[in-house]
Amino acid sequence: AFVVGSKTDPLSGFKIIGAHTDSPNLQLKPKAGFDKAGYAQLAVEPYGGLLLASWLNRDLSIAGRIVVRSKNGELTSKLVMIERPLLSVPQLAIHLDREVNDRGLVLNKQTHTSPIFALSGEKSASESLNDLLRVSAGLADDQEIVGTDLALYNVEPSAIGGLNDEFIYAPRLDNLASCHGAMLALMEVNNPISTCVVVLYDNEEVGSQSAQGALSPFLKDILERLAGDKLKQVMPRSFCISADMAHAIHPNYTEKHEPKHSPVIGGGPVIKTNVNQRYASTGLSTAFFADLCKRAEVPYQNFVSRADLACGTTIGPITAAELGICTVDVGSPMLSMHSIREQAGVQDQYSMFLALRTFFDDDVVVPYLP
Repeated sequence: AFVVGSKTDPLSGFKIIGAHTDSPNLQLKPKAGFDKAGYAQLAVEPYGGLLLASWLNRDLSIAGRIVVRSKNGELTSKLVMIERPLLSVPQLAIHLDREVNDRGLVLNKQTHTSPIFALSGEKSASESLNDLLRVSAGLADDQEIVGTDLALYNVEPSAIGGLNDEFIYAPRLDNLASCHGAMLALMEVNNPISTCVVVLYDNEEVGSQSAQGALSPFLKDILERLAGDKLKQVMPRSFCISADMAHAIHPNYTEKHEPKHSPVIGGGPVIKTNVNQRYASTGLSTAFFADLCKRAEVPYQNFVSRADLACGTTIGPITAAELGICTVDVGSPMLSMHSIREQAGVQDQYSMFLALRTFFDDDVVVPYLP
């Protein structure tokens, strides 16, 4: 999504906010249904680095896309979202696993994650699933389901909570919260000088190497169409904010955080740095975003992983390398990242929006990258 700027010469540049839409989850295998021990079950495959144990004992359902073929051979896709408790992955009772609280829960991704769909009946699990999808999609009798991209999700609604309603409890905060803030900021842009862009990618959680991921030529192609033969002149005067959620310090595991670089919920946007380029932030881009926060009158924080812990990554380094554009990696602090239900701060979400909205202001000039 973009709003074309009124100034067309290369000095105006692009102001870009990038984020990703995907989150770790359990996805259905193509031939998902099977029957075992009196239950109809579904075969699933983990997508991304999910906290697997958080998917146990939850009210789950199915959402995604199906591809259907009519009798004339035409292929079309339909979105499906079944909005009721449909599945569960029940945990083994403690009576059958007495040491689980001391030894820790160990799950096999192949054998322990298949959700229960129904009691076995006259129809097989595959037939029952197919019937359910047909009804949910409102398919005609002459339409056949030939492909699926379906995932499990938690039907429990999002909530605001805490003593002072300071917390957001919700699924997929990583990274839909950043997408939400970016789109709200763009919606407030009106006749800007610079062209303002929001790009929301898929497949970040599995490396971004897809037609809809950050390694695709999509963004560069769009920018070329907007800038024409001036793209190479425009890029050094452009800037990208890579917005992806950040790790807040966990009070029960404070030793996992780098001293003086331990963001807290409620402390404002987090600037993420890694000298090995897992994050794209540099001294220049960090200073620019810190100035944005000052203009927006919101606090900001810094995050660096402990030197003895592996660091995650984002679309930031990919965008910086593909476009040769000055980039900063930022995010709102959160807990339970990659869990089925995550926790963030109400004020942080608003503060991030204010910082991103300020980025699009005409009086904000991005740093020149010679």
